[in-house]
Amino acid sequence: MEREQRLRGETRAVWATVLCFVVGAAAGMLILGGDARPLTGEGSLAMPVAGIAGAVSAVAFLTSTLLHRRGETAPMPRWQAVVSDLSSIALTVAFAAVTVMGVLLTAEILAAGLQGLRLGAIGGGLLAGVACAVGGRFAFGAGVDLRTADLAALLFGFLVIGTLFAMVTAADPRWWEENFSQLGSGSWAFNGTLVVAGLLVATVGSYIGRDLHRLLGDAALARIAAVVALWATTGIALAAVGLLPLHRAPVPHDIAAFATLVLFALAAWRTAAVIPGTPRALLITSIGVGALVVIAVVLWVPFGLYSATVVEAVVVGLGLLWMATLVRVLAILVPAASRPSARPSLLP
Repeated sequence: MEREQRLRGETRAVWATVLCFVVGAAAGMLILGGDARPLTGEGSLAMPVAGIAGAVSAVAFLTSTLLHRRGETAPMPRWQAVVSDLSSIALTVAFAAVTVMGVLLTAEILAAGLQGLRLGAIGGGLLAGVACAVGGRFAFGAGVDLRTADLAALLFGFLVIGTLFAMVTAADPRWWEENFSQLGSGSWAFNGTLVVAGLLVATVGSYIGRDLHRLLGDAALARIAAVVALWATTGIALAAVGLLPLHRAPVPHDIAAFATLVLFALAAWRTAAVIPGTPRALLITSIGVGALVVIAVVLWVPFGLYSATVVEAVVVGLGLLWMATLVRVLAILVPAASRPSARPSLLP
């Protein structure tokens, strides 16, 4: 019976992919009418195609969520249902942003390998259809059953895609000699990536809270709420780094960047403390990540072996490694079934 349900679900996903392609191709042909356009640059295909694909992906995720998880919040108290709905809205925005950045980065790569290529309405429409099919299939599948581990992977992928696109389109090719904040000077791509990444961090925190509640129940709601609040504040601080670029607001930018690091460390510590028994895999990873961060900073400050850019990349990478371990441990410990709270209010 389960196999039949999975096969029906796969068939439904295939039809959703076909529909996304048709909608994307039709919209592309309508919007891209007129003279042939280059892949990137002034008057190019990249931005319209990315916008179409982002919108289709958002609709695909929202449709799949309503289709497969509509009754999930019915037995929940209002506060728990609101948290779940807000997470779904944030993810809808995130999937649109991931698709947009993915299409823009792909366009830059294709433009480098297919120099001089120009496409008219039909060619551009087909390109938009393919982008919508890929993004829509990914988003539709996520709406069926999205786990915390999937969200952490989405955050990692989005940060990589957004940063690479910002690098490719950077006005100053030697930005890396100072720090990543220089990449955001005058670059909407990097700053936008940080804003959406902040939204994703807050959403990951919400899902971590969901998992902890499934594991510990209502008795631990106060501790779980503190964990969710710390992750949400971390996401807000990261978004502030993008909203306050270095060239416009240097002091607030530096404060937001420092606050992001401190809040991430506090959120990580608090989350690990709430998990009963502190699993060995998480403990080893925490110690290893902490030691490597200290080593990276020591090699940078006193010895100056590399620029701040390298330290920032190492710290972010290690933070994401720790988060990946956390969500994988939670996937092992946490029951798969939803757990509605018996508390009518979040407040005691």
